[in-house]
Amino acid sequence: MGKPRILSGIQTTGDLHLGNYLGAIRNWVEIHRDYDSFFFMADLHAITVPHDRTQLAANTYEVAAMYLACGIELEHATIFVQSHVPAHAELAWLFNCITPLNWLEDMVQFKEKAIKQSENVSAGLLTYPVLQASDILLYEPDKVPVGEDQKQHLELTRDIAARLNYLFGKEDQPVLKLPEPMIRAAGARVMSLTDGTRKMSKSDPSDLSRINLLDPPDLIQHKIKRCKTDPIRGLVFDDSERPECNNLLNLYMILSNQTKVAVAAECQDMGWGNFKPLLTEATIATLQPIQEKYHAIMADEGYIQSVLKDGREKAGAIANQTLAKVKAALGYSVPL
Repeated sequence: MGKPRILSGIQTTGDLHLGNYLGAIRNWVEIHRDYDSFFFMADLHAITVPHDRTQLAANTYEVAAMYLACGIELEHATIFVQSHVPAHAELAWLFNCITPLNWLEDMVQFKEKAIKQSENVSAGLLTYPVLQASDILLYEPDKVPVGEDQKQHLELTRDIAARLNYLFGKEDQPVLKLPEPMIRAAGARVMSLTDGTRKMSKSDPSDLSRINLLDPPDLIQHKIKRCKTDPIRGLVFDDSERPECNNLLNLYMILSNQTKVAVAAECQDMGWGNFKPLLTEATIATLQPIQEKYHAIMADEGYIQSVLKDGREKAGAIANQTLAKVKAALGYSVPL
């Protein structure tokens, strides 16, 4: 038997930040050699909210380069662009036609984003989880690395696959495999620098809320110096009254490659003036080699194009097989 398969992706909107790296990409790097790994740039998802058409393609290339710069190795992984494989959109339509509307209306992220966007809410935002199910199920992965906030989306994916299997499969021969979640315990949810109760996000209007992976050292220092803290001396983990303290300690623990016990002992008597330079130093040291490799990759445009061409061909071959299997189960005719 071959390696088990994993699949994951990130939207191509805005600059990738520390939350994207610690919550997703670093985990991919650590595990991808042990799996048949597929990582994609989710550019179809990127237009479910208003977007800048002049930046969409450039952002896609930049995210691909960042995957490579962070340590994804092409000997062990396939990197591809979502929109380069038409089967994603076609399978999403088929899934739309068997997914009950109330399943989508109950999604927490839809409710939150609908409130923010008001009258600008698109049908695409509502059906976003169906496209996400298509992204996943096309490749029939064994596991899907996800953050805690994406667990509901994966559960919906499993529900859609189970519904398809029930309606159109056979009891001893399901049409699609149900994937399992793979959730990283540490760093799975990196919080905003300006509000420790909210997730670090590309959509936050304040750039001070996040550390982007390409931020230069002086800007990293500025953001950490300005980040929200509290007036209490002595830094401790897991105090519900001190969300910013817990978030910054977790960041330091992960970026400095120390244990929670070691960081707790080191920082228990510290004030913020002593701690912030430590976090700044650890952040810069982590991001500097990634930035250097990223700029070298981006300088060779032909290389990125060849990576994505190879990725499209490999991903497309698998996706088309799955799409054909689903269409046959639904009763579609085979093209002559």
